[in-house]
Amino acid sequence: MTLQQLIYLVTVADCGNITEAAEKLFISQPSLSASIHNLEKEMGVTAFIRSNKGVVVTVEGEELLSFARMLLEQANNMKDHFGKGERRSPKFSVSCQHYSFAVNAFVDLIKEHAANKYNFIIRETRTGEIIEDVANGKSEVGVIYLSQHNEEVLSKLIKNNQLIFEELYIAKPHIFICRQHPLASKVKITMDDLMPYPYLVYEQGNRNSFYFSEEFISMLDFPKIIQVRDRATLFNLVIGLNGFTVSSGVIDHKLNGSDIIAKPLQVDNIMRIGILKKKNIIFSRYALDYIKSLKYHLSIG
Repeated sequence: MTLQQLIYLVTVADCGNITEAAEKLFISQPSLSASIHNLEKEMGVTAFIRSNKGVVVTVEGEELLSFARMLLEQANNMKDHFGKGERRSPKFSVSCQHYSFAVNAFVDLIKEHAANKYNFIIRETRTGEIIEDVANGKSEVGVIYLSQHNEEVLSKLIKNNQLIFEELYIAKPHIFICRQHPLASKVKITMDDLMPYPYLVYEQGNRNSFYFSEEFISMLDFPKIIQVRDRATLFNLVIGLNGFTVSSGVIDHKLNGSDIIAKPLQVDNIMRIGILKKKNIIFSRYALDYIKSLKYHLSIG
């Protein structure tokens, strides 16, 4: 097995077509097919199902691709750290739940590593997809929370995907409401106080269960539920409908506007906010700087 073979494997998977991948790699199609076949034989797997329309990644191929992406990224990180001469273009990807502090840290990262050419990705997405992104090597870092309600299920999923959760911050429960909300003058909010108002939650697709929810209070506890996909829509509904959502209480008025405020919620629970990473990974300098900035924004939140 060589790094070049791994590059070929990932490129074919990304293109979905051997002919297109060969053109992109500037090699002949027979040479590319032979290299992939030799890698499959060495690893004892069938990575692709081939047809006239292209290739489809198999289940064992997905697992092989996960390792391939990780090894290629680690090789690049090692070159970046120890190599001499011209550095490669900054490249980093993070998948996170819908947190303003995660976006703030991302902004800091880009400002610190501003260059004529870079490729940074931030995915505010569903909980299950965050775990998949890090496991499959699409993102170097994931940002999620664990609580007493979801920890047993998510910890098993994290472990089964060969990942590690590292705690960064413990948050006490808060609600986000608008400044003009009827409850805005209260020092602390109870569950009973919230019953008349719409509960705004992030939709989790096929994994739309309490264990994957970004909010640590079950939708079953409230009569009015609105599910959304993005943070801007959620905050528009917080303002327009006197709705509320449950979160960490860490809020940034530059990103979310001055009309959104956080109020303590009287429940016996905590949120353990942290990062997801692969086992034994060597972080890139960009991941290390992102995590450093993440800790800073959590500390001032």
